Amino acid sequence: MMRIQQVLFELEEQYLGHPYFVTGNALFNAIAPRVGDAARRTLRLSHGVFVPGEYGEYPSSHSKDGYAGKLGKSLPDVESYEDLFVFRDPAHRWLLDSRPRDAHNVHDLQLHGGRVAFDETCWFARPAGQRKRRRSVSWFVHCYVHADGADDVLPLPEEVLDGVQVGGARNYGFGVLSVADTQTVELEAVDFSRLEAAQRSGEPCRVELVTPFVLESKHPGADSQSVPWWWGVDEDELRFRETRFVDGGDSYAVTTIDHGQVVPYTGRNVVRTAVNGVYRVGTHSRFGYGELRVRPLGEDRVPERSDSESGGGA
Repeated sequence: MMRIQQVLFELEEQYLGHPYFVTGNALFNAIAPRVGDAARRTLRLSHGVFVPGEYGEYPSSHSKDGYAGKLGKSLPDVESYEDLFVFRDPAHRWLLDSRPRDAHNVHDLQLHGGRVAFDETCWFARPAGQRKRRRSVSWFVHCYVHADGADDVLPLPEEVLDGVQVGGARNYGFGVLSVADTQTVELEAVDFSRLEAAQRSGEPCRVELVTPFVLESKHPGADSQSVPWWWGVDEDELRFRETRFVDGGDSYAVTTIDHGQVVPYTGRNVVRTAVNGVYRVGTHSRFGYGELRVRPLGEDRVPERSDSESGGGA
């Protein structure tokens, strides 16, 4: 059974941690102590992407269309492969045009003894004369779980997920997450017809790195990786970043290909690659690294971009 459980957390308290996402390693260490030993060995956690609790509409690639209400506060239904990534795009392209998109890509900051924390709420001013001069927008965290070879582990019950803490200063109450919504998705029932049609017609596809891809890790037992052969790009065209992987009280250097990059797909089975990308590939994939999305070349990431710009690869 190919199954994932999507979870949408609401950020209840300020958060000290990575500004782009909550790592799957942090989520794993928060959730794993709440399950049994057998389930802990099979758990695989994605990175958590920050989502504003705002009004939106379904993206053009979604199986539904039109206005979706406060989409950021609940999980949209999943019928097609593209539906899996509504909240995995950090640009939040589902936001209504009337929403301040640029402001929703950053967190309000708070200082605590010289340490920077990200606020759980954004405040926006309203024009003078309106009944309320300010409105608030809460932050949410979208992630998903799967269990390697164990069909009976998912779905994780809400009491296991609710109230976990991530980031720094947890002993001071920071980083509390509450469950806003959760749903189980059977990948075998998901529609991959857009990718299947692209493969049949020979339409080129691209691979988008949703989370960093690990090339080298100093963590014991981690395997070094090369740039995948099915990426049609030279290594010097890629953007690299060094980060840290924390295991208990130890921290290890990790070299990654940074997330957000787009490379040409030169493989032979686009649907299999898409499924593997959901489960993630490479070193530390069980902790959220190596998540990939496959897009046909004609499906532009930014609708406003001209057709003449869509022919590039990386």
